[in-house]
Amino acid sequence: MPNSMKQREAVEFLQRLIQINSVNPPGNERWVADVIAERAKKYGLDNEIIRLDENRANIIVRLKGSGSKPALVFSGHLDTVPAGENPWIADPFSGEEIDGKIYGRGASDMKSGVAAMIEAMISLHAAGAEFPGDIIFAGTAGEEVDCLGAQAFMDENVFSAAGAIVIGEPTSGEVFIAHKGALWLEITTYGKTAHGSMPDQGINAIVHMNQIINRLQQYSFSYAEKHQLLGEPTLNISTISGGIKTNVVPDRCVLTVDIRTIPEMEHKQIFREIKAILEELEAATEHFRAEIRVVNDRQSISTDRSHPLVDTAVRTNQQIKGHLSEPKGVNYYTDGSVFAPATGLPIIIYGPGDEKLAHQPDEYVEIDKYLESIQYYAKFARNYFENQ
Repeated sequence: MPNSMKQREAVEFLQRLIQINSVNPPGNERWVADVIAERAKKYGLDNEIIRLDENRANIIVRLKGSGSKPALVFSGHLDTVPAGENPWIADPFSGEEIDGKIYGRGASDMKSGVAAMIEAMISLHAAGAEFPGDIIFAGTAGEEVDCLGAQAFMDENVFSAAGAIVIGEPTSGEVFIAHKGALWLEITTYGKTAHGSMPDQGINAIVHMNQIINRLQQYSFSYAEKHQLLGEPTLNISTISGGIKTNVVPDRCVLTVDIRTIPEMEHKQIFREIKAILEELEAATEHFRAEIRVVNDRQSISTDRSHPLVDTAVRTNQQIKGHLSEPKGVNYYTDGSVFAPATGLPIIIYGPGDEKLAHQPDEYVEIDKYLESIQYYAKFARNYFENQ
């Protein structure tokens, strides 16, 4: 719990971020960026808001170093998923404090990580810390939908002088060094309408989609062995819609599939294999017609356990918590799926939020864990540059 004016200010800053509705779509990350810029400016940190659209923006906050060593990047996204239809214990955009927890959409995923990174940079600057490289906070728009902001940073080569990236997604205060990739597919079947009392006069797109579902349930991924931290790939049949009325043969059906992959897998190969299933069904089934397209394509990432960055991350956590905890992997993806292929930089993930609360009703972050993460990011920066 906050026991000083400084900690209370840090909590209030997080509450302000949660109170901004940056649900994506539409995003409105510009307003989050404005509040971050205001706080950064107040404490003497350079910042730049990068407009992506009328109400959408990335932000860069910089604690300048001497420039003799590569920069350290802290990164987090500014958007959230919708609050959902289920009732909450508190208004999802209130940032209300209840029993040592801050509630609200984004409290865990991941405005607490964003706020903690900024607070860590403020504390380092206030302490007069001098580093051989810059510390850069890169706040991104759009991670929850299309990683728009992360791609914009890569297009502008913003990380060209960086040596490592820390992403503040929820990890319950543990060090994650790997996450799965995501391949989202949309499959559409086409048929012909007819009166529901005369189904033989039509072509039923839902029945044809059922054939696809049956084949997908039998589909086996091609990979050598399960990943040490991420386990095995998964396939989830996520949504289905089709038909226009009970008494009409459906002429169209749309299915979406969420595939989560491990580092050795190639998404293009998975796409080819599933497309081949559709082609086999088309050859074997009269009037069968289907299309497939990629909706989202995010690569998995994995930083080698032996990399010095991982040792720094683990050692920092040990210094904060007083015990050693080995790094882990996680099933969700991050902006790292854009950063890693483009830059080749090592990435760790660390945040105060609980990953199990992401996208859930009654999302919250524990205040003590939030304040602890501020200490972590500040100490990590010191340890990182000491090892350069």
